[in-house]
Amino acid sequence: QVQLVESGGGLVQPGGSLRLSCTASGFTLDTYAIGWFRQVPGKEREEVSCISSTGTGTYTRYADSVKGRFTISRDNVQNTVSLQMNSLKPEDTAVYYCARKNQCYGSSQLWGLGTQVTVSS
Repeated sequence: QVQLVESGGGLVQPGGSLRLSCTASGFTLDTYAIGWFRQVPGKEREEVSCISSTGTGTYTRYADSVKGRFTISRDNVQNTVSLQMNSLKPEDTAVYYCARKNQCYGSSQLWGLGTQVTVSS
């Protein structure tokens, strides 16, 4: 079955860290770009980061709101893409999704079900 599954969400205090993982089944992740998105109820889903497919050079991009705090990376052996989130703020609270793309500037083809991240004291 072709799917993406997010994991690693949870409750963390402001200033803390979490590492989200996006694991693929049914296909090889390294041939696709992978984006991480987040959504808060009542607001549009926003992209926070994207990493290009392996073989095109390592291209990454970040939303201004997370630059310097979040890092996206691949583990092609584990078939995962991770999002390391440091210095978390209450405004980072959202459901985080990963999505498969042909390229970071393209549309998303396949979505996971999301994982909740809550930043609160």
